[in-house]
Amino acid sequence: MDITTDFLEEFKQRMHITHNEDSNLKQFLSFSITKIKSSCGEFDIYGEKDIDLMGKELVFERTRYAYNDALEYFDDNFLSQITSLGLSIALKEGDPDAAV
Repeated sequence: MDITTDFLEEFKQRMHITHNEDSNLKQFLSFSITKIKSSCGEFDIYGEKDIDLMGKELVFERTRYAYNDALEYFDDNFLSQITSLGLSIALKEGDPDAAV
């Protein structure tokens, strides 16, 4: 997954990261996108729909956990949000006209 500069900068601002470790952060973000999509289904990481924003939020949170070397706690702490996103994506796939 190609991480845009804007996406990376948004994550760095959120995390208050001012030093340059962009390649490391891009790798964490890419891994997180792959993992969340694998667990929940497809969404557009750069999209503006509710599902896309929920997916982006989970990607940022998982990346935060990875960055802080606490990834083993992510699934338990975000189980509700992971399940909610997965269900929203499944319902959307069942109804292409759904406004989710």
